[in-house]
Formats: sequence, structure tokens, C-alpha cells
Amino acid sequence: MKAVVVYQSLWGNTAAIARAIAEGIGGDTAVLSTAEATGEAIAGADLIVAGSPLMGFTLPSDKMVRSVRDNPGNPPEPPDLSHPSMRTWLDALPKGKGRSAAFETRIWWSPGSAAKKISRGLEAAGYAPISKHARFVVTGRCGPLRDGEVEKARQWGAELAEAMR
Repeated sequence: MKAVVVYQSLWGNTAAIARAIAEGIGGDTAVLSTAEATGEAIAGADLIVAGSPLMGFTLPSDKMVRSVRDNPGNPPEPPDLSHPSMRTWLDALPKGKGRSAAFETRIWWSPGSAAKKISRGLEAAGYAPISKHARFVVTGRCGPLRDGEVEKARQWGAELAEAMR
């Protein structure tokens, strides 16, 4: 099974969750930023798992990411703005056949969902959902992840691998 975990991450929280999901899936699961997840890199994927942070109660747009660049607030470290938004990546995702799952990182009380939009985008490209989307909690706007979230992500990855069998 070829599995790929694709992420957009600003402060490293979503990237950490993506790595844990890939560990749970096992095998040679690739973990790629939206910049690295080219059509060639994901070609033939049996499973695509994709995730991003929830921003403004939805899936971040490039405009939202530019806003973070222009008004960073007071984060502990500068945001990683080196890759396209998940929304842009989904818009360019080549058609394929396979299964999918979506996740998001978020503050626990935040309404809205990035994962629902990711799931719809993956499905529109031919990747049918294999699981309900997952949410992983950060303790503040820039993180860090709440205790136990990395292990929860690893477990969810293992559940996805089992569902693919």
C-alpha cells in the first residue's frame, strides 16, 4: 500500500501530527508538505491523509496565510510560510483513485472545520473517505499541542492502516 500524509503547518504542530499519523500507518508512508506533495510524489497513492490548521473557523486560504505573515502577533517563533495553503494544494490535486482521510489542528473550543473542507476536496479528486476526519488540539493560537495528541495521532494512523487492509 502506498500511503502519503500531506500537511500545511505554520508553527510545526500540524507537521508533528502528520509525522505521528505516518508512524501509525507504518511502512514507507511519506510525510510531505503541500510544497513537496506534487502530482508525481503522490501518483499511485492508495491512501492520502491530509491536514492543516483551522484558521478563521475554516480551511486557511493563501490570503489568511499572508495575513499571518503581515500580522504575526507575538508567536514564540516565526511561522513557516514556505509552502502553499492546503486549499491551494487541493485545488491543484490531480484526479486519482484511492482512499482518503482528513485532519486538522485547532484550539479545542473553536467552531468550524478545516478537515471537512479537506475531505470534500480529496473526495472531489477521486479519493473516497475511509474514516471520519480527526481533530487534534493545540493549547494556544501557535501551540503547543495538548498532551497526548501526538499519541492520539499515531493511534489514528494505525486505525487507518487497519481500515485499508
